[in-house]
Amino acid sequence: MIKSLQRRVFTGTALALGLAATLSVWAPVAGAQTVADIKKKGELTVGMLVDFPPYGTTNSSNQPDGYDADVARLMAKDLGVKVNLVAVTGPNRIPFLMTNKVDLLVASLAITPERAKQVQFSTPYAAASIVLYGDKKASIKAAADLKGKRVGVARASTQDVALTAIAPEGTEIRRFDDDASAMQALMSGQVDAIGCSTTVAAQIDKRAPANSFENKFLLRQQVMAVAMRPGQAELLTTVNDFVARNTANGELNKLYRKWLETDLPKMQ
Repeated sequence: MIKSLQRRVFTGTALALGLAATLSVWAPVAGAQTVADIKKKGELTVGMLVDFPPYGTTNSSNQPDGYDADVARLMAKDLGVKVNLVAVTGPNRIPFLMTNKVDLLVASLAITPERAKQVQFSTPYAAASIVLYGDKKASIKAAADLKGKRVGVARASTQDVALTAIAPEGTEIRRFDDDASAMQALMSGQVDAIGCSTTVAAQIDKRAPANSFENKFLLRQQVMAVAMRPGQAELLTTVNDFVARNTANGELNKLYRKWLETDLPKMQ
């Protein structure tokens, strides 16, 4: 029995070592593990959305820009290093972080219990309201009215989670790769409504004929935080200190006003 147990332990250890060796071969090396690693590298690699204006967008040179980009630049400056902004999508942003393709995420990532099981969140640096936004002709005032309706969301987003939780049986939820695709689906009549932030809704208002669409009801009020891999206590302390100082000195508010034309909301 003891020999059998020893064989099982040896086999399990060998498999674990083999898996570790395989992962070490395939794991990207871009993601630094500590603040010292980041400073030694001389660059902070940050994953961010570019399809979520004005938080994440691209400029005239097709480079990442927006509130999140400016926050990432300020953080890199605070650390005394350069910034490398890496475009990610809603579905792949956490995988990019967990496979070391980026050091951290400043990617409009809302704090949720599900995500907190995967990543380590800083204190909030931004907030947004998520609404159901749709065709004015569509009679939608509450979740029950979604039965028989076609509703679009960006896959794996906060609005996807919120909508899925309240949609009655018979709702046709169509999941798209990003907010831009969901927006296009609404404007082309492929869906009756979409779950999106009020900033995305404002972008649609600018592009669509007047009085075409409206906010139907609030899906969720969310706060967004910087995300890191679990177990990075020193990096978490550094990022939390960055958020606290730049909230207190008004720098984050300046950036928020620059992009959203309103003051940074009070966040717990």
